[in-house]
Amino acid sequence: MFNHETFLSPFTWRYGSPQMRALWSEVHKRRLWRRIWLALAEVQHRIGLVSAEQLADLRAHVEDVNLERADAIEAEIQHDLMAEIKCYAEQCPIGGAIIHLGATSADIEDNADVLRLRESLSLILAQLRDLLRAFAERIAQSADLPTIAFTHLQPAEPTTVGYRLACYAYDLCADYESLRALRAQLRGKGFKGAVGTSAAYAQLLEGTALTPQAFERQVMQQLGLEALPVATQIYSRRQDWLVVSALAGLALTLHKIAFDMRLLQSPPLGEWQEPFGAAQVGSSAMPFKRNPINAENIDSLARFVSALPIVAWQNAANSLLERTLDDSANRRSVLPEIFLATDEMLRRMTRLVRHLQLDHDAIRRNLAHYGAFAATERVLMEAVRNGGDRQVLHELIREHSLSAWRDLRERGTQTLQESLCADPRLTAFIAPERLRQLMRAEDYLGDAPQRARAIVRIIYALTDEE
Repeated sequence: MFNHETFLSPFTWRYGSPQMRALWSEVHKRRLWRRIWLALAEVQHRIGLVSAEQLADLRAHVEDVNLERADAIEAEIQHDLMAEIKCYAEQCPIGGAIIHLGATSADIEDNADVLRLRESLSLILAQLRDLLRAFAERIAQSADLPTIAFTHLQPAEPTTVGYRLACYAYDLCADYESLRALRAQLRGKGFKGAVGTSAAYAQLLEGTALTPQAFERQVMQQLGLEALPVATQIYSRRQDWLVVSALAGLALTLHKIAFDMRLLQSPPLGEWQEPFGAAQVGSSAMPFKRNPINAENIDSLARFVSALPIVAWQNAANSLLERTLDDSANRRSVLPEIFLATDEMLRRMTRLVRHLQLDHDAIRRNLAHYGAFAATERVLMEAVRNGGDRQVLHELIREHSLSAWRDLRERGTQTLQESLCADPRLTAFIAPERLRQLMRAEDYLGDAPQRARAIVRIIYALTDEE
């Protein structure tokens, strides 16, 4: 079997949960194939095409996947699904002769693929639910904690840590709703034969009470999956593109959050820190380093995921006439890897959010350094309300701000408040005591705390529905 003496995908062992790897394993795929063959035989038994003994034989061996034997057969015949049929038939001396009766390969493979897509989306949604709940807890804890906000990567006005987190979480809520709706919309190819006309099934069902559509409906009920009303040899690969694009949308959100985390962990800001183990090594050359490796890992995987929708688009757009096989090889990689990458990003982000360390001293320091500049907006509005000329006062405050900014850069001291309090052109409209009160940036938060708490309620309402 495979080991580390040969190439293995990092998703084989490094990225992704055991649960997601199991869903995209070769064994699970072949068990799904066998369950579909069994469902087909069960409906065929009802109409007299398959005997009770044949059905029981298939049922007895439905879980007995033998990859070694199937691989040996495939090496000879060069067809993986047909090799699995032969392997299954060898195990079923009574029922083997009727496996795959009336079906084409895509009747089995495509329905199995949709079952796996649905299973994988369920796992992603469960993980996203955990992440949203982790965000809800942190938002509630920090809804009132003032921090300086940034626009254009420059200090702007104060916000709260909880409100910043709420903005991230709201985007994740949209991803959650999108993925949940998509999972509910997934449809299998059904059982329509080689070009989607159900011709083989129509012939097989001659003399029975079932139409091909009724037969298809019964088999799909056995699988717990709805069928598309029309399909060619395959289900439309547009469905794959929708799934891949939705996951790329979630990756977009996760990338944004992780990138911001990386910025806020840089020493000049230093407000946030991802957890760092006691024995963890940040650099082989620089022992002092505390690199944001989890946030960087999320961004790296998100960048990979962002490149996959174009492959799925090409598969859908270039599926000529009733089907071509030029999507088959890349789908073996694209579908499992996008789910495994998303799975890994969600797991890492959940750990980051739950264990994110806030440096309150750094938060206060940055707010003290930069918040005074933001508070000048309050000063301007009150001075104008008290009879001042808005344009004149705007220029006055701008001049003081630029001078104070130079002092902050050159000497590390914040001089803006005292500078403004000493200018009679401004104190003519606002007393110095009132001006100092207005310059308290931590009070200039608007309704950020209330809006942050509203998102907490939205998260719990949304995730309680699952």
